[in-house]
Amino acid sequence: MFDPTNINLDILKKRAFNLRWATVPEGVIPLTAADPDFPSAPEIAEAIIRFTKDRYLSYGPPAGLPEFKESVARFFQEKRQVPANPAWLFPVDSAAFGIYLICKTFLKPGDEAIIFDPVDFLFRYSTETVGARAVTFPIPAGPMPVDFDRLESLVTTNTKMICLCNPLNPTGKVFTREELLKFGEIAVKNNLIILSDEIWSDIIYTPNVFTSIASLNEEIRNQTITVTGYSKSYGLAGLRIGAVMASNAAHYDLLFQASLHQSTIHGANVLSQVAALTALNECDDYLKGFVSHLQQMRDLTVAAFNDTPGFQCYLPEGCYVAFANITGTGKSSAEIRDILFNEGKVAIVPGLKEWFGDGAEGHIRLSFATSREILEEGLYRIKNTMGLI
Repeated sequence: MFDPTNINLDILKKRAFNLRWATVPEGVIPLTAADPDFPSAPEIAEAIIRFTKDRYLSYGPPAGLPEFKESVARFFQEKRQVPANPAWLFPVDSAAFGIYLICKTFLKPGDEAIIFDPVDFLFRYSTETVGARAVTFPIPAGPMPVDFDRLESLVTTNTKMICLCNPLNPTGKVFTREELLKFGEIAVKNNLIILSDEIWSDIIYTPNVFTSIASLNEEIRNQTITVTGYSKSYGLAGLRIGAVMASNAAHYDLLFQASLHQSTIHGANVLSQVAALTALNECDDYLKGFVSHLQQMRDLTVAAFNDTPGFQCYLPEGCYVAFANITGTGKSSAEIRDILFNEGKVAIVPGLKEWFGDGAEGHIRLSFATSREILEEGLYRIKNTMGLI
């Protein structure tokens, strides 16, 4: 499934947008947005075809197809040890919207939410869009321990939420059970909502282990709203499908009311729900093969970065992005982006505040969810280009 013959560049150049093949000049290799170059599992396409052949594409239930809700709940029960209730979760049209929805539901103007730095821009964007203030908590790349004393010092009477991104995009950190307990204890002590973004939780490299914070104990679970999605694991970004899960009826009611699903203004389409439930129910072998391939590509990428002049990179524990420190080059993240794009014909994501926060400067992010051949060529271009400046 994950050999180069399964990548159709002609199709990618027509369909893969968001900084990828359809948006770069001919000859440029885009190792940018975290979206795989491989096609999704055949079971997913077959399920969509079966559903559509009857030609009835009617409205679905506002709270989601029952079989979708049951599949997501069963996943959390069996694979994340979370006693999920299908009545307290519903589909959303992306994990990105789920993050925004949780902020919209539990934050108001003047509130504060603690977000990591660096982290995906969606946390700051969602917090600030609803009128709250994003307070940054540094978690740099690498093995340094989390500074929980500093975290507690950031909590004020205005703090209402901690935004947990686990695994952490862009650094690939996977939080340990002990670290998650500390996050949970601080949240419970201060009555903070925990927004737990777990979209990357399937992409974990041995010997690391993923833990859902909602699995730790009932007190922590009751403070937690979990959001996840299926684009990273199964290549479904264009279908825009995720899920939001509460741990009690009160939180669920608030979320569902804020979602506007009951009004038909928002909602996840039925084909996306069919795709996601099929992924959860039938595509374990696909996912296992994908993660196995990704671990090899991770090792290849990090070794190549650490052999490139001015670059230094830690092994990501999860995600399929590598976050390389480029301060040894003496150039900024934006300068490295431009050099690699213009001279090396490789597109990467620079560590700019607009993408990941202030803590990302001096770094670049590269997605390695592609074939060995494409990745090796991209890494060769990077190393060769950096060796010439």
